[in-house]
Amino acid sequence: MKELYRNTWAVDDQGVRIFILCGTEKCLIVDSGMTGKNLREIAAACTDLPAELLSTHADMDHVSGNDQFYKFYMHPSEAFLYHGKAKMLPIYEGDVIDLGERELEVVHLPGHTPGSITLLDRANRCLIGGDPIQKDGDIYMFGSHRNMHAYIASLERLSARTDFDDIYPSHAEEKVSRDIIPQLIQGAKDILEGKLQGTEREVHGHKIVSYDIGVDRFLCDPA
Repeated sequence: MKELYRNTWAVDDQGVRIFILCGTEKCLIVDSGMTGKNLREIAAACTDLPAELLSTHADMDHVSGNDQFYKFYMHPSEAFLYHGKAKMLPIYEGDVIDLGERELEVVHLPGHTPGSITLLDRANRCLIGGDPIQKDGDIYMFGSHRNMHAYIASLERLSARTDFDDIYPSHAEEKVSRDIIPQLIQGAKDILEGKLQGTEREVHGHKIVSYDIGVDRFLCDPA
């Protein structure tokens, strides 16, 4: 467990981060990880406040421990991808989760998955969690539920915002600057326009094409 900044921690779970965010009244666990770690035990190492759970999206490495809770927050566009028993509480763009003197705003970023979100910690000018923005990582864009056009539109909309400086992604480098966003947009556009040469790989039994854009790699369906 590592403290990222005041009342904010990250736990690495085989390459995916679980985040713990505390206010004065409760704490929020962001994603439940890859291996089903004991989430309440993890939260208890940081605080004795009651804990709630939020999923940035429904990929298995982010929801493996969700059934440890009766309910959790997630964008409803992810419902068709989620097969756990916990009850989903729908959240949408602009919704605010108040932890007590700490408000977190939901930012919807479809593309990687239809309901991918990140959280804006406005007071600390940063985004927390999610897969769309990474540095030196693999962004999965293969499968019928991924959409590169939606991904580009999401990042262009995000780039126009002026209320954050840094991002704490769920994978790869721990903290990245917003300066990476235009590079991700351009890389995605170059892939769609056929300007990049990809490398064939196999990931989790899927034949994919990996495109290295310098700051990241996009893993896409073969043409």
